Amino acid sequence: MSLVSGPGRARTTASDLPEELQLVVKKHVEYIKTLDKRKDELEYWLTEHLRLNGVYWGLTALHLLKHPDALPRQETIDFVLSCQHQSGGFGAAPGHDAHMLYTVSAVQILVTIDALDELEKRGKGDRESVGRYIAQLQNQDDGSFAGDEWGENDTRFLFGALNALSLLRLLPMVDVAKAVSYVQACANFDGGYGVGPGAESHAGQIYVCVGALAIAGRLDLVNKDRLGGWLSERQLDNGGLNGRPEKLQDVCYSWWVGSSLAMIGKLHWIDKHKLTKYILECQDTEVGGIADRPGDMVDVFHTVFGIAGLSLIGYPGLEAVDPI
Repeated sequence: MSLVSGPGRARTTASDLPEELQLVVKKHVEYIKTLDKRKDELEYWLTEHLRLNGVYWGLTALHLLKHPDALPRQETIDFVLSCQHQSGGFGAAPGHDAHMLYTVSAVQILVTIDALDELEKRGKGDRESVGRYIAQLQNQDDGSFAGDEWGENDTRFLFGALNALSLLRLLPMVDVAKAVSYVQACANFDGGYGVGPGAESHAGQIYVCVGALAIAGRLDLVNKDRLGGWLSERQLDNGGLNGRPEKLQDVCYSWWVGSSLAMIGKLHWIDKHKLTKYILECQDTEVGGIADRPGDMVDVFHTVFGIAGLSLIGYPGLEAVDPI
């Protein structure tokens, strides 16, 4: 599956959307199904480094839209396994280096389509080897995680490690207590979390840090009122959410902000009706897909997080999404 933008653009027929505006489910399903058929476009190849992530985003969107079988299951499994290395880790596409983020997407895909057993049957490494690949990326001194052998550190990698290992039921393979301590070190005075200790609070990093604490069973460490206040301030007058102060709204924050609020029991602190209208303004009602903002090109990344955001706030007809 490709991670590509277009060809559609987010459009509306009126500046003031009617309350009954519907999510164009069939259009979104067809949009996702055609993403891997655009191999004659340059952008298809320029985004190869996100291919496995793109499969996960598309597959997740289809499940939330209640069309779980829209992608061929066996072809999906074959592609995922073709990205695996002898180390147990996965790359973005065949021939790409293994990395935490792609390994997490691979595990999530296999769990979603109930195909973890394929690792034992046909994978270059079984479930335990995937767990070992992830575990060896943990810094034993501070509990953080690198993305790959080259050592880049980011709280996204820590969350991804705990997420994948919990799905594999191998969480004891890492030092969860040290990982929790590292997340605590990334907390800021405003209640948020950054990419590392001392870094600026950002909604995306807040999601991964709160998510990691949720997996570890340590949400008691979060200052829920302070964080809830910071997150609720991300909603702008047009209903959209931004990732940090003084930035533009973006559909993807419907998920990063919304799920973080849900995990701490503060989702009711934002206006769900205004957020729903904003997300629907960003969909292309002719060819499907959702963009970051009205009038921009649609892509599978914003499509899945727009749909996940709608599911989170109870939009009818969608599968319920887990905020973690």
